[in-house]
Amino acid sequence: MSNESVDPAGPRKAERPRYPEMQGAARFPVKLPIHINSDAGEKDAETENISANGVLFHHDADMPIGSEVDFTISLPREILGAEAEVNVECHGRVVRSMAEEGGRRGVAVVIDAYRFKRR
Repeated sequence: MSNESVDPAGPRKAERPRYPEMQGAARFPVKLPIHINSDAGEKDAETENISANGVLFHHDADMPIGSEVDFTISLPREILGAEAEVNVECHGRVVRSMAEEGGRRGVAVVIDAYRFKRR
């Protein structure tokens, strides 16, 4: 006879991340200028964190999950050691939108396509 206890509810399902598009990559707490263009309008903001798959930023307007968003992340020349800043033009979709204090929202966007653009 085994000493293992048995869960009366039966075997448990393996838990999957709620947002697999975003949660598979390491996140870096990098604050970079970002220009956002979506159905909620255009806005300049700052990234909260960034990963190979996506970005988290704060926005004043609601951005529904699944909505598409275009945004440009500016990489300052000082960080790159380059003569000019480099912009990363991205297209993605909202995978998470969280209410925050003061009416702002934390918005997580998975990056579906991007291209580098030098100024």
